[in-house]
Order: sequence, then structure tokens, then C-alpha cells
Amino acid sequence: MERHFDEQLQALRSHLMKMSAMAEVMIADAVRSVVERDKDAIPPVYEREELVNDMQIEIDESCMKLIALNQPAAADLRFILGIIRTNAELERLADEAVNIVKKADHLLTVEQLKPFELIPETSHIARSMVRDSLRSFVNRNTSLAREVLLRDDQLDALKTKIIELLKTCMTEDPKTVSRALDLMYIARCLERIGDHATNIAENAIFVVEGLDVRHHADEKRRNNRT
Repeated sequence: MERHFDEQLQALRSHLMKMSAMAEVMIADAVRSVVERDKDAIPPVYEREELVNDMQIEIDESCMKLIALNQPAAADLRFILGIIRTNAELERLADEAVNIVKKADHLLTVEQLKPFELIPETSHIARSMVRDSLRSFVNRNTSLAREVLLRDDQLDALKTKIIELLKTCMTEDPKTVSRALDLMYIARCLERIGDHATNIAENAIFVVEGLDVRHHADEKRRNNRT
């Protein structure tokens, strides 16, 4: 019975990794559609969105069955609940890739603005956060999870830089407003992808250590004790 339960948990880990990899490809395709003006990169994003949605439902159903049929002990129960939360974050960050390609349809028809050159770097950080946050969760690696949390500040700084550059573009040439707003939206989508990855990393720390680090809650507790 215990061996079967462990096999089911391993299957859930594998499904999460597959879902994460699919979301990462969606992000890459979405950004390529904007930066390389590749219209062919857009349809696969929508196709994978359907697969991600199906996987989310499948994983949630498997988790509920595991809980109902096995009545897992506290540590295993916390991990399964962590899977459900992580599953939801993956689905939401995949949605952000869809939001990016929705803007690509317009951007492909107009001349590019220079700040778009920072988009690939921003995307690279966001994708690495998605990949490593999921690895930290399935491998229960809290050191890697904390590395992901640090990268969030780097991502936020890049987003801010992009927005400031785009504001300058709009000020200097009002004709760029529509394009600049679209690129701002894309930068914010990439930032939100990082936020979802951060939530997964925080989830990994909670599952392994029982420590809530959301909103720097662990730092506040330490400060209150000193």
C-alpha cells in the first residue's frame, strides 16, 4: 500500500515537471513572437494552453483521490496540498504567455521600439525562475527555492527599466504610445510570471520547513524575537 502511494506521488511530480516544461516553452514562444516577429510562434501557445488546462484538472483530481483514499500523514498531506497550490501557479503563469501573444498580434504589424531588446533578458530570468522553482519543489530543495526568491528582485528591476525607457519613447514621440503600452504590458506579464514562480518557491520552503516566507514573514518573526 505504501509503495503504491509513493509511486502515485512520484507520478504527480512527473506531471508537474511536464506541465512546468510546457509552460516554459509557452513563454519562450510568446516572447519569440514579439522579439523575432515570428507569427508562427503564436498558435502553439494557444494549443499548449489547452493542454496545460487539462493537466491542471488531472493533477488536482489525482491529489484529491490520494487524500481521500490514503489519508496521508501530516508531512505527505502538506506535500500534496503543496502540489495543488503549485499546480494552480503553473496554470496562471501559462496564462501570462497567452496574454503576451495577444499583444503580439498588434506588435507584428508595426515598427519595433528599441526597449524590446530588454524583453529577451527579462524572459530568460522569468523562465529560469519557473524551471528552478519547480525543481526546488519536487526535489524539496529549499536552497534553490531561496535563490529563486532573490532573482525576483532582478526581474522587477528589469521591468522597471523597460517601463522607464518606454515612458521616454512616448514623451519624445507620441506616435509610439500604442506600441509602448503593449510592451509595458508584456514586461508586466513577465514580471507576473516571476511572481508565480516566486510563489512556487515559497511553497517549496513551506512544504519542507513548515515556514511561511510570504511577504518576508520569516524575517518579521525573527525581528520580533530580537
